[in-house]
Amino acid sequence: MDTDVADLPRPVPVLLSFVAGYVDSCTFLALFGLYVAQVTGSFVLAGTETVTHDSGALVKLIAIPLFCLAGIVTTVMVRRARRRDRSAMPEALAFEAVLLIGLFVAWYVGAPFSARSAPSVICASLCGIAAMGVQSAMVRLLVKGCPSTNVMTTNTTLFAVDVTEFVMAWRASRRSPGDPRLAAEYTQVRDRFGTLWPLVLGFLAGTSGGALAYERLDMWCILAAIAIVAALAGWAQWKAA
Repeated sequence: MDTDVADLPRPVPVLLSFVAGYVDSCTFLALFGLYVAQVTGSFVLAGTETVTHDSGALVKLIAIPLFCLAGIVTTVMVRRARRRDRSAMPEALAFEAVLLIGLFVAWYVGAPFSARSAPSVICASLCGIAAMGVQSAMVRLLVKGCPSTNVMTTNTTLFAVDVTEFVMAWRASRRSPGDPRLAAEYTQVRDRFGTLWPLVLGFLAGTSGGALAYERLDMWCILAAIAIVAALAGWAQWKAA
């Protein structure tokens, strides 16, 4: 059975958003400015490479098809789980945890990172990108009605729209307290905004937490992200049992 946002405790998507921000911050600091949680920058780089030549372009260009591949693999996992009438979330979360472990192992073996083109840097980068690709697809497929836990550009736009509509709907419902249409509209906007803002805050907290953890723990900072995702996988397996 697929998981719906209504069936998930609210902290679960928030924790995933925290993990995305946390990992993105850690890898940005360790992997020479690489963002792994989203690939918008890689699309820009692909276009600008026609006139510039970035020494770290290879990994950022590979990020686009790799992110897609992670989404494809996750989609196959979900489809297979549906055919067997079981939840795909435990498997998807476990897959993300394994990829984060791959990021840690590559980091451990190759530390200290000294060049963007080093094999350990490339391997760590690809594992991080794939892990976030899995998470992005998993939330899209299994947590219906939930905003992205990875891409904050779209979420920031939605935040601006939703907070404006929330205030307008609240004022309209106050002016006409007996109007059922306005009351329903206010409830809908309030619920949508209530789902969105914790994810934005969670991602922001993750980026701050990741930066502080990297400064103090270096490569060991990734263990916290692995622990959170592994714990969520265990919870999802227990819930599906």
